[in-house]
Amino acid sequence: MKQVKQTELLKIAGLVAVLVTLPVTISLFGINPLANEHTPQYSPMDLILRLLFIFVFSYLVLQFNTNWKYRLYHFHQKVNTLLVVLVNIVLYFGSVIAIITIYPLLIDGEPYSGSGRFFFFIFSVIHIILLFIARILRLGVIRQESLIENERLQQQNLQKELSALRNQLNPHFLFNSLNTLNSLIRDNNEATMFVNKLSHMYRYILQSGERDLVCLKDELQFLESYTYLIQMRYHQFCFKIDLDINPAHLHMEIPPMALQLLVENAVKHNEISKGCPLEVKIYSKDEFLVVENKMHPRNSPVDSTGNGLINLDKRYFLLRKKRIHISSDEKTFSVKLPLISSV
Repeated sequence: MKQVKQTELLKIAGLVAVLVTLPVTISLFGINPLANEHTPQYSPMDLILRLLFIFVFSYLVLQFNTNWKYRLYHFHQKVNTLLVVLVNIVLYFGSVIAIITIYPLLIDGEPYSGSGRFFFFIFSVIHIILLFIARILRLGVIRQESLIENERLQQQNLQKELSALRNQLNPHFLFNSLNTLNSLIRDNNEATMFVNKLSHMYRYILQSGERDLVCLKDELQFLESYTYLIQMRYHQFCFKIDLDINPAHLHMEIPPMALQLLVENAVKHNEISKGCPLEVKIYSKDEFLVVENKMHPRNSPVDSTGNGLINLDKRYFLLRKKRIHISSDEKTFSVKLPLISSV
């Protein structure tokens, strides 16, 4: 995640320190029109110490709440929230106790006049203001990242459209050709079924190409056709898909071709043979769709860009601000896809 620039944090911390110590500065230069015999007298050293303490406090609060706390996001959300609150409490009380302890050692006197509770109150107000500023800075970074990402996606879409125009093939021509092929192989049931499944796949790809999300039920029907083609290639006993989907999840949505991508990924990276069959399990759990398989890596290196899962994760984030979850050990590879409500 992009970081807020250090120069911005330093400038804001410096501005906060100057504004908070402004009454001391005014009093020090004797330009306070409301000054009387009860007004505290300050020294240049007093002003320097206050500026330094408030600057460091402001910088640490801004740095943590704009940059550092986002490094904690690999923890559970509740744990993240608790850690953020605890760190901010430590920053607040640590800074106040530090100035109360160190100040008298350097200057004869206390860093506040009147009740010490008022001094704590002043720092709490500064802290709250800094939290608001940190949030505004982070929202600015998020907006900038979104603009950059949208511009990149627009360029990718334009590139895809250009590629599509270069390789344009009339769908009706392809379907007519498949129908003609079907009539030629009418007496071969396996070949006829293969052509029908291929035709169904191509029709689904055309229909879903303009959509961001598709119904899980439709995606599973498409996957059934794709599975048939894989089984024809590797024989049915070498490859199979085990489905266990909660009926209540069938009407939820996922990005089109997501399941095909994950199954294709399993086929590409694993050995498939009579002695080493590949079984891909697809099941729903807690509004997630889990796709997992036992790992039997191929002996020969696989030509892969590794962009498939990355692009799928970006599609989820751009559509619904969700992330896919990938887990892998020596035995099992698993991907959890968030199921999106169609309402």
